[in-house]
Formats: sequence, structure tokens, C-alpha cells
Amino acid sequence: MIYLQLFWVYIQIGLFGFGGGYAMLSLIQNEVVYKYGWLTNQQFTDIVAVSQVTPGPIGINSATYIGYTVTGGNILGSLLATTAVMLPSFVLCLIISRSFQAFRNNRYVDAAFLGIRPASVGLIAAAALMLMIQPGLWTLLTLPAGTPITVDNIIVTENFIDYRSFIIFAVTGLALYKKWVHPILLIVLAGVAGALLYSL
Repeated sequence: MIYLQLFWVYIQIGLFGFGGGYAMLSLIQNEVVYKYGWLTNQQFTDIVAVSQVTPGPIGINSATYIGYTVTGGNILGSLLATTAVMLPSFVLCLIISRSFQAFRNNRYVDAAFLGIRPASVGLIAAAALMLMIQPGLWTLLTLPAGTPITVDNIIVTENFIDYRSFIIFAVTGLALYKKWVHPILLIVLAGVAGALLYSL
């Protein structure tokens, strides 16, 4: 049963994952963490980190690792999730490539992409927020006055465990925004910083 669910989940992610791998992350997290509970937020974050530092697209890498993890270390789970996430794109690319010239200057296709582009940015932003903010925060903010609000209710504490993790987050974000360091080197440096800060 888990194999069929995994295949179906990743077919949907592959079909609606406009904007590339990072835009897929919020879809993947919603399915595997919140809907099915196959992974915890911390496990998902670890898989995203490993997917970033290994060669290949993050959406495909994460599908491979999640498929393997969810099925208890079975390679069939990896193959199913990876194939399912790639299959819709592969089929759509074959279809579109055969008729690309006919739709190249179509105003309806252009208009559709004008809507898809900002949605892709929104999906990437949602993935970042879902890794940082607890899913129940918005409900918590609508509760009556006097309801206690703690850090555990707001921040995903598996990803931000103390002030050092906030420092790494801020420095990494600033360095990437200012383009001081290449993203791959930034991941390596963050790993070194984590090893130094948390092993002392």
C-alpha cells in the first residue's frame, strides 16, 4: 500500500511542481510530513540538506531519499518515487517539444505563464516558511488574548535549536543574498560552522 501511495503522491508532485525543485519542496513537505506523517520536520530538513549537497536536481534527489526512507530502506521505494516525480515532466516535454512552434507565440500560453511564474516564487517562499514556522502558528495567532505563546509554538525547533542556528541562518541568508559566496561553498561552510559550534 505504501508503494502505491508513494507513487501517487510523487506523480502529483511531478505534475504540479511548476518552478523546479525548490518550488516542489512545499508540495513534498505538505504530503510527506503533514498529510501522511511519513517523516518529521527534522527528517525532511535533513533530506533537503543532503539533496542540496549531492549532484542532481533537488526535487529528484529528495524523491530518491524520501522513497528510500519511507519504505524502510527499500530501493524499490527510491525507484518508484524518483520515476513518479520525473514521469509527468518527461511526458509533457515530449508532447510540448512536438508542438512548441505552434504554441510559441500563443497569447493564452503566454498568459498562463504570467500566472505560473509568481506562483512558483510563492511555492518556494512557502517551502522556506514551512521549514521555519510551525504549521499551527496562524491558528495560534487567532486565539483569544491571554493565550500563552512560546517559542515552541512559533519556530520549528528541530531546525532552529538555539541562538547559534539563528546566526548560521542569518549569515547564510545574507551571504547568499549579497552573492558573496557560491551556494555550494556556502552549504559546506555552514556544515563546517555547525561542526565547530556544536562540537565545542
